[in-house]
Parts: sequence; structure tokens; C-alpha cells
Amino acid sequence: MNTTTPLPPLTPRRALAARLLLAAFAVVVALDLGGLLAGYPELHLTVKPLLLSVLAAWVAVRGGPPLLIAAAVFGWGGDTLLRFEDDTAFLLGMGSFALGHVCYLLLFRRYGTTPRHVLPLGAAYAAVLVLLVALLWPDLPAGLRIPVAAYSLLLTAMAFGALRLGAATAAGGLLFLLSDALIAMNIAEWNTPAPHDFWVMSTYLAAQYLLVTGVLRAARTPGAGAVPEENRPAVDA
Repeated sequence: MNTTTPLPPLTPRRALAARLLLAAFAVVVALDLGGLLAGYPELHLTVKPLLLSVLAAWVAVRGGPPLLIAAAVFGWGGDTLLRFEDDTAFLLGMGSFALGHVCYLLLFRRYGTTPRHVLPLGAAYAAVLVLLVALLWPDLPAGLRIPVAAYSLLLTAMAFGALRLGAATAAGGLLFLLSDALIAMNIAEWNTPAPHDFWVMSTYLAAQYLLVTGVLRAARTPGAGAVPEENRPAVDA
């Protein structure tokens, strides 16, 4: 059980700012996903850099841990770099996301507790990793095989670590896995559900929100990682 100091309560001014930022996040998410569904990729490319920057600002206003702000900022970096369609930008973007995963792993260790049935769960996550990389490997460009495999290992470790903070946060980790698996399948030129970018972004944004709110919940209530999900306080705006 973690023994860290809980986050201080929000002042009225900060609470208002947090509500406004959360509303702004909802608006840019709606614009991004709506643009993808409506066939306006230009709108998606315009608002994409705003998504995680607004979420990072929300975390900062709520007094979230610096590592959580960093995780969101690295997500913003990955989003921004992946707007450019070349291998260098892809590798740099993947590296930025990888640093975000390291931040999440450190946060899960700080605030979470070891889940029940850790060995079978770990085996299941490892099996998914091995199966996905093995299936994708022959169809990935040769220069991306090792980086994608290494990134997939770190991503799977992050998703597994999210189990330490309960079901909702674990769902965020799984959705991140799904989102990046869809990206890898597209790189390997596999058929993916249409519209591809909509499913990538919707699962990714849900993942980031669940991970961020899971850490905030645990940081606000010491020992939250050991408390059943239904008994934990909600994360308000």
C-alpha cells in the first residue's frame, strides 16, 4: 500500500479552471473524432496537437504529480510527431510515447498495489505481446521491426502495470495496446476496421483519459490501489 501524501483539495478558482479545461478537452476530442468520421483529415491534423496539451494542463491545474504531467506531455510530443508521415518522425514519435509509458510505470509503482493472480495475468499479457509481434514481424518494414518490437514490450509492460490501479486504469492500458496494435497493423498493410484513424484515435484518447484519471484518483487517496474500484471516490473536474 502506498504511503504518499495525498493531493491537496482544489481551491474554488482551480476547481473552476479544471472544469473549463475538462470541457475544452471534451470539445477538442469531439472535433477530432468528428472530423475523422466526416472525412475531414485537415480538422484532425489541426486539433490533434491540442488533445494531450489540454489534458496535461488539466492535470497540472488539479495539482497532479509531475510525472503524470510529463506522461501527458510526452503523449503530446508523440501526437505532434506522428502528424508527419516519414520513418524518422514515426521513430521519434514512438520514442516520445515510450517515455510517457516509463512515466506511467513509475506512477503505477508509486501509487498502486500488486494485483491478485499476478503470474497468470502476466503470462496472458506476455502471450499477447509475443503473438502480436510474431504475426506482424514478416510484414513490417525491416528498419522498423526491432524498434516496434522494443516499443511493444514497453507498452505491454505499461498495460500490465496499469492493473495495479484497478479495473478502469487497466482498461486504459488495454485500450492503449489496442490503439497501437491498429497502428502497427496499418504499417504492416493489414486490413483494419474502417475508418482506421477514427478507431486508432478513439481507443487512444479513451486510454489516455482512463490512465490519467486512474493515477489522479490514486494520488488523491493514498492506498487507492488496494481499494476495490466501486469503493473509490470519483475523480471530479
